[in-house]
Amino acid sequence: MTTDKKYSNLTIGLATAAVLAVGVGVADADVNSSPAAGAPRPAAATSGWDGVIREQVRIDFGKGWVTNAELTRPSGATGRLPLVVFLHGSGRNDMNQTLPGGKGSTFVPLAQAASREGFATLRFNKRGVTDIGPVRSTDPAQLTPENPYDRTQKDAAAAIRFAAKSATVDPARIFLAGHSEGTNVAANLAAAPKRFGIPKPAGVVAMSVVGKPIKQLITFQVYGRQLLQLHDEFDLNGDGQLTAVEASEGLLGKPKEVADQFRSLLLDGRKVRAATDRNRDGRIAIDAEAGPVLRKATGIDAYPNIPGLDQSLVDYLNDLGRFPTVSEALPRFSGPTLLLNGENDLDTPARGALVADAAVAAAGNRDHKVVIYPGVVHTLNVAPKYSDDLGEPDPRIVAEVQAWLKSHR
Repeated sequence: MTTDKKYSNLTIGLATAAVLAVGVGVADADVNSSPAAGAPRPAAATSGWDGVIREQVRIDFGKGWVTNAELTRPSGATGRLPLVVFLHGSGRNDMNQTLPGGKGSTFVPLAQAASREGFATLRFNKRGVTDIGPVRSTDPAQLTPENPYDRTQKDAAAAIRFAAKSATVDPARIFLAGHSEGTNVAANLAAAPKRFGIPKPAGVVAMSVVGKPIKQLITFQVYGRQLLQLHDEFDLNGDGQLTAVEASEGLLGKPKEVADQFRSLLLDGRKVRAATDRNRDGRIAIDAEAGPVLRKATGIDAYPNIPGLDQSLVDYLNDLGRFPTVSEALPRFSGPTLLLNGENDLDTPARGALVADAAVAAAGNRDHKVVIYPGVVHTLNVAPKYSDDLGEPDPRIVAEVQAWLKSHR
């Protein structure tokens, strides 16, 4: 079977972005130095902190990296406080998990909500990130460390150990709040705190849950979601096949790049594409005919060596695949858990959160909760299902986390 080169190249571009979207790695800034001292922070980093003491700290992660972090506490609080440590999605994220394009951040609204309930919070730059932006180091050893996912876990453990030694933090009441990759990190740490040299967490909040094996998630991101979109948005009569009219009408309203991808798969002018319509019946069977073309174009069967992925991403996928998913690790944690997922999340689908919560329940943990939010995508904001629009967490999610923390304080 031959594949149109134009379609293949476009699909490879989509595949690369999808892999990074396991977290918010697409937010990486292509800059390599910190802003001048005293330079203003983005609005998301400086507003909404009334009544909160913000202490700039540095944490030694080892292997030549000392990271910048921020430890906060309510200004009127006394004694040792419960703490929330925020764990990022994949990619080189700063302490706020700043979103690209001025779309705000993931962690600032959540940290401010925790502060309103009397919690201290800790946010830190990931290894290789020097400042908000994110601004990246020029040191390749820090940007692409050996065993990158395991290194991320160990760095997170170092941050927790740092917090536990703070005079303002109660080490027996440290909560972990992870997003995407951070849900896996939180689950792995909570399942084996002695191995990582940390106190047993007081609870875990997992948002956009990595509840299924990474190979399955990447296969869905790169390949399966395109078939799903054809079924959802093109196949109006639900017969699993597309006529030229259905294909043409399905392109309406799509962004140009997306429309061009699907057009090159489905249409030759006003007729269905002959190279895809293998049985020449004038219709394209979504799974049996479009599916094989997509599989070849994306190169997903070569996983993790997907065409278009650089070696650092391949190394990351290999390393992450060595460790338990949230569904496998979190049942070994006996503390309270809160799992939140968007119904429109096509990077870590809601099914993973449901599977993880069921596994926690089956292990005998009675203090668990899962919430699936209609209209919410991977970055926890409301957006159309296939749009990949970014934004700060939906107010419902912020309120849910705040109420859950209050009830477990």
